Amino acid sequence: MKRVFFIDESGPPLGHMILAFGAYLGGFDGNFLWNRIGAEYPSSVCVWSLRLVPALCGSLCVPLVYLLILELQYSHYAALGAAVLVLLENSLIVQSRFMLLESVLIFFLLLAFFSYLRFYNAPNSSWSRYCWLLLSGASCAGAVGVKYMGVFSYLLLLGMASLHTWQLIGDRAVSHVSVCVQCICRCVCLLLVPVLLYVFFFYIHLTLLHRSGPHDQLMSSAFQASLEGGLSRITKGQPLEVAYGSQVTLRSSASQPIPCWLHSHKANYPIRYDNGRGSSHQQQVTCYPFKDVNNWWIIKDPDRQELVVSSPPRSVRHGDIIQLLHGMTSRFLNSHDVAAPMSPHAQEVSGYIDFNVSMPAQNLWKVDVSNREVESEVWKTILSEVRLVHVNTSAVLKLSGVSLPDWGFRQLEVVADKLYKGHQSSLAWTVEEHRYGTSQEQKEREAELHSPTHIDVDRNISFCAKFLELQWKMLTAKQEESEHKYSSSPLEWLTMETNIAYWLHPSTNAQIHLIGNPVSWGVATISLSAYQLLALVYVLRRRRGIKDLPDAVWSQFQCVGWVCVGGWLVNFLPFFMMDKTLFLYHYLPAVCFLFLLTPVLLEHTHTHLLRCLTQRGTFCVCVLAGGFSVFLSYQTFCPLTYGSPELSANQLQALRWRDSWDILYRRR
Repeated sequence: MKRVFFIDESGPPLGHMILAFGAYLGGFDGNFLWNRIGAEYPSSVCVWSLRLVPALCGSLCVPLVYLLILELQYSHYAALGAAVLVLLENSLIVQSRFMLLESVLIFFLLLAFFSYLRFYNAPNSSWSRYCWLLLSGASCAGAVGVKYMGVFSYLLLLGMASLHTWQLIGDRAVSHVSVCVQCICRCVCLLLVPVLLYVFFFYIHLTLLHRSGPHDQLMSSAFQASLEGGLSRITKGQPLEVAYGSQVTLRSSASQPIPCWLHSHKANYPIRYDNGRGSSHQQQVTCYPFKDVNNWWIIKDPDRQELVVSSPPRSVRHGDIIQLLHGMTSRFLNSHDVAAPMSPHAQEVSGYIDFNVSMPAQNLWKVDVSNREVESEVWKTILSEVRLVHVNTSAVLKLSGVSLPDWGFRQLEVVADKLYKGHQSSLAWTVEEHRYGTSQEQKEREAELHSPTHIDVDRNISFCAKFLELQWKMLTAKQEESEHKYSSSPLEWLTMETNIAYWLHPSTNAQIHLIGNPVSWGVATISLSAYQLLALVYVLRRRRGIKDLPDAVWSQFQCVGWVCVGGWLVNFLPFFMMDKTLFLYHYLPAVCFLFLLTPVLLEHTHTHLLRCLTQRGTFCVCVLAGGFSVFLSYQTFCPLTYGSPELSANQLQALRWRDSWDILYRRR
């Protein structure tokens, strides 16, 4: 709402844009800070508009499930059963009532599969069916645009579409021209359209959020400089081309998520480290995560004594040999065959001090512009990533990332490493702040470091470059490792070992918890096992030439496996490979696909496995009893779903069906 740039590690920005749209409808100005869970909203915040879209998406999931079962060629009874399971699912209701994105993600996933099946089941003669295919592709883009987890469901749908397309290609009754046209249409709708929409979501995101924010430090200097405020205020008007005599700060490209700059100060390495190894006892060179005057360095021509920029400026180019002089202490950046303090396999980097011992200066560095342009090899402010190669040893200046002990003020170690392979971000450095030096004397130069020059230069990077960088940051941004009270593992989701407390009244026992309908979850898990066992039996018997089902029914049964079991797998198994804190709500998309499977499997059992009318009658009674149990379970947990009515401590204690559930209550 305030056009401030941000990154959400959960994924792309579409979900947040949808929530922001609801807030916009309610006139929200963005001035409320969500910095404390459970904080009351002021009267100026229109709560209903903030919660409108998730609630609407959660509500639409019910008719979508009904229609999806019909497209799977099952009866209205099965469709009604699936819709009831979703309707009476406490966890989905809770998640839909707050400003959370799971209901939006589930809506797009269900819409994508429904639209595709609607397209697939439509007559081939109807070209209007491609509107459904287009909607399916757009829904896939929406799912991926809300959370990256949507990618796996999108790949599942692409697999289904590829199999159906392969069958189409083998159908000799369809003309060659028709096959080509249909294949092209499918590729456009399911490949090109989702990609274009996904990029479009980011175009809107980056266009709207053009102001500097707290997440700027995650991005490169060039990205930060393209935002209003923040770094752009510092770098506005800086010289573009680095020249001999330039005063620069060098930011490590690997300093994520905390930025750091090449730094030195009036403190030397210890003569001996704690492990007994010796050092050069020369001036420390580190990487410092704060803006500081000791981050400034001067680019010097080794063949000249001048420390100022000539007129016209002589630009530094790829392959040039330079010296780096520390602005505040006048020490040259140096390296030699002495082991680094924390990384003994690499060389120490220091500010050279002549102690009149057999340790001559080795302070020449070769500039290697790794992302240089074809038409120009000039070292450019913010835009260029450079490697500084030590001339004497061919080692490359590198941020090791290891914190120095107290004698190094806990700053990050900088080394010169010979064992580098290819392009590594820890080897690259970017000029972030840049001035043309005009003072030769030390005293004047120290004062000059606080007075930047101003030469207007347009340094905006393209949308494509910002898009690719933002993708990489979102995919590689690591969540801080921390244990959460309500975190859980994927295996615990199957039996709902944990719950999540969302809201607790400050003075009463009224509260809201994310707890699923225990009966529904249990039945869904049993249905999953039953389907897998039944499918295995069918496959083995068909292998032996025994066809228990007609081919049409077998294809229908397989399609259920693709959609329901496949949908559960792709929304569940990836979490085992994720190095992040997980919660029960991550399982909601997967369990919704199991709610589709349960009534379908019941209908299949009634129609194809039970032959006797008595068996079928008994089975129907059991199904009705199960449905009634689902309703009773839903009603039992309604006070924890809606936060009312308030329950006594004993009543809350009775709702603690599992010892691992954390339900809070006050005794009176």
